[in-house]
Amino acid sequence: MKFSTKEDIEAPIDAVFEMLCDFESFERAAMRRGAEVQRLDNREEPGVGAMWEASFTMRGKRRELQLELVEFDRPNDMALESTSPGVLGRTSFELIALSRTQTRIMVSLELKPLNLSARLLVQSLKLAKGTLTQRFNKRVAEYALGMQDRYALESGKSNAGQGLS
Repeated sequence: MKFSTKEDIEAPIDAVFEMLCDFESFERAAMRRGAEVQRLDNREEPGVGAMWEASFTMRGKRRELQLELVEFDRPNDMALESTSPGVLGRTSFELIALSRTQTRIMVSLELKPLNLSARLLVQSLKLAKGTLTQRFNKRVAEYALGMQDRYALESGKSNAGQGLS
């Protein structure tokens, strides 16, 4: 099962990539949503090999997940692979500079079941794919807008909140 979307952000590619590398903010956001997150590596700089362990409740069941940064090509792309009992996942971020001040971000998420119970879970997700796709697109758009606003604030520009294309 795969989800993908793209958004244009009014910020240079290097700034967008740096915001994607702010892993601590992702950890805090997950914890605010009730997940437990623990960093497993002690890397000071972002790069291949960064790892996390997370647990959260989804569909009434506690889920355990390990994440690893498996691709890191500054400022073009990065990919995370997730492993949980029964499901493999891959989240990819690809950046394209549209101009010196505008970046397109393409985000994809792919889930692959490894056993029967995971296959049933993914099948039930497929039944709700339309709704889940809308949620995925909305979350990515909100995050992209937040990145755009954050860049505008940090760079002193006043165009924050104008929206995305």
